[in-house]
Amino acid sequence: MTLAPPVHRERAAPAVSPAPPPLRRRETLLFLGVMAVAVLALTIGPLWLQTSATAVIVVGSFWALIRGTRRNAIPGCRAPWWAMIVAATLFIGAVVVRLVVPGADASPPGAVALIPNLMVLPAYAAQAWAYAQMLRRRRAVEDDPAGTDALLVGLTSAYGVWTLLIVPALGPGNETLVYITNLFFPVIDVMLLVLVTQLALAGGARAPSLWLLLGGSGLMFTGDTLYALSDGQLADVPMHLIDVLFMASLAVFGAATLHPSMRTLTEAQSIEVRRLNPFRITAIALLVILPQALTAFLPPSSLLDSLVRAVLCVLLIVTVFVRVVRSNNSRAQAERASRHRATHDVLTDLPNRELLAETVAAWGERAATEEQEISLLFIDLDRFKMVNDHWGHRVGDELLCQVAGRLAGHVREGDLVCRIGGDEFVIALSSRSHSRVAESLADRVLAALARPFDLSVGSVVISASIGVAKAVGGTQALELIRDADTAMYKAKGSGRNGYALFDTSLRDRVRDRVRLEQALRGALDRGELAVYYQPIVDLESDELDGFEALMRWQSPELGFVSPMDFIPIAEETGLIVEVGAWLLRDAVRELVRWTERRPDGARRLHVSVNVSVRQLRGGALVRTVRDTLAETGLPPEALWLEITESGVMEDVDTALQTLNELRDLGVTLCVDDFGTGYSSLSYLHRLPVGIVKIDRSFVAGVGEDDSTNEPIVRAVLAMTHAMGQRVVAEGVETAVQRDWLRAQDCDLVQGWFYGKPEPPARLEDWLRRDTATAG
Repeated sequence: MTLAPPVHRERAAPAVSPAPPPLRRRETLLFLGVMAVAVLALTIGPLWLQTSATAVIVVGSFWALIRGTRRNAIPGCRAPWWAMIVAATLFIGAVVVRLVVPGADASPPGAVALIPNLMVLPAYAAQAWAYAQMLRRRRAVEDDPAGTDALLVGLTSAYGVWTLLIVPALGPGNETLVYITNLFFPVIDVMLLVLVTQLALAGGARAPSLWLLLGGSGLMFTGDTLYALSDGQLADVPMHLIDVLFMASLAVFGAATLHPSMRTLTEAQSIEVRRLNPFRITAIALLVILPQALTAFLPPSSLLDSLVRAVLCVLLIVTVFVRVVRSNNSRAQAERASRHRATHDVLTDLPNRELLAETVAAWGERAATEEQEISLLFIDLDRFKMVNDHWGHRVGDELLCQVAGRLAGHVREGDLVCRIGGDEFVIALSSRSHSRVAESLADRVLAALARPFDLSVGSVVISASIGVAKAVGGTQALELIRDADTAMYKAKGSGRNGYALFDTSLRDRVRDRVRLEQALRGALDRGELAVYYQPIVDLESDELDGFEALMRWQSPELGFVSPMDFIPIAEETGLIVEVGAWLLRDAVRELVRWTERRPDGARRLHVSVNVSVRQLRGGALVRTVRDTLAETGLPPEALWLEITESGVMEDVDTALQTLNELRDLGVTLCVDDFGTGYSSLSYLHRLPVGIVKIDRSFVAGVGEDDSTNEPIVRAVLAMTHAMGQRVVAEGVETAVQRDWLRAQDCDLVQGWFYGKPEPPARLEDWLRRDTATAG
């Protein structure tokens, strides 16, 4: 399947099977509380209590590491946490060796001290690998400045470790492998600090688990630094304090794993390109100043010392320079990306309305001098809503992407293809004045879109309506877009799957329509709407069977407004829901009043009310009908609701659900204007209707010698009667038409031959008669 160019998206974590439910935060808080008590007991308690506290910390930390990894970590992303467990195991093993093996914990250290060190070094390696894996999975973008900032922290820390630990320890008597190995630990800690700092500075959420991981790494760095000072006999540091720091770091690592937020440490984070804000600028300045301050207070003591410090300072300066340059580059890239997002559609990556307006405005400035004509093709997919409703929005998006691809493949290099919303596309092009390039392109686009689209649900065929507008220089982009949009509606009104050219008369129509829409809003509250009724007569007996309720509008400003003009506007704006409910209630109440005045034994009348496609959506219509029938006591079968085939077909499933609920209430359902929509027996069979109304266009001319509609009417009568439905013929205007329909066993008729729509006050004669006498 060929789609439009792919859209850049944030990197997501790989698809994996779902993990068990994450642990609650309350469990982490309880664990931290227990560990805090144990660490306090280890710090100030008697020897027997210190032993118990150590056991609690070791066992509890391992329990938290394993339980958190199994319950919180996403399957497929657990490797870093298992590496943390391996590191903790090796660290504890080294502690046990120091306690059990004679001389392993001697001070000054001897050769035996290398045994626990050989366990600590792979522990550090496992921990470093865990941090690196977290960083690889978590990093938002490759050029995120977090790595550079973390390197600054590492270089400054390395400068401090070299100056304060390594140089003083490299004195006479401290040249043994054990001393060098012990001094190597703070250097490793610096590397770990770089990794964990980068984790903290990378884009994404600052989760509690991350802060706990930082805290544990800080405790370990402090412990290793104090251990190096003690081993190098640079300071008298109690080994008990160092043990407390290591135990505390182990407990904090366990809490970091136990907290549910640990998932975020192995999930790709959203892209965040930060500016050099004042806090980061201050932090970078301090990282540069600290080595200079150390040099001022502790000058180099040897050539090697001077060389190492010089190298570290150079690396620090170069890193700061790289940080500033990359920050500027990132900001420029972020601005370009922001500009692209602001001017392009997210789904198809086509230019949007903003870029279209900018481009047309730029073309307009040079169009007049270069004798160029700017043309817009406003493309709207016909019945696109049916695709979304039937297959879902995912398939609708597939279709939009493929449409975008086809449009892009049918334009010239300098033309612009845009998506300006929903299923609306615009092609902008500049050509020589009075050329027919736009019309030719419109033909090609219609042909291209008429070919089937190969979607995930199969082959789908659509059509489009196109409006074409042209201008020569000095035009406003929004006006040209509006004119093309107006022409597109003309194309839709002409039957769809075609194009229409804009002319100024269309603009006048739009202005009139807007004026009409504004006047229609509030017409009901102002009492300008009224209900007129047209008689429906039983052909066999010529008796009155009921009335069709029709809405009429007398505007003080516009005068009498035809329903053909204001009903479509009411449907498009949604006003039809409110005024339609009012019409139904008013008609039912009027019928109840008429029924109460008719003599006993008189024929029971019905009232027929039109229902728009908007009213079929949702449950408002069903509630209105149910409440109105309950309020008035009208028998449900006396209420007829008229629907159109085309209206039902716009959203078949929703319409059928509403119609079935109405039928269950006992209401009589009618298909109005039969023959002008789908006119399919299969569709008619699916609808729960009892009445079919033949459209007036088929009734015209029946009974006359040259009529071509008679076979159609006979076929409809035969079909509907075979299905057990009754037929109403609309638009009966002559006695000839009445007599012919009666001869064909048509059930009911209405039309000006019997009477035009009238207000209730003018229908008294009809109501007083038991039998119709028209004609």
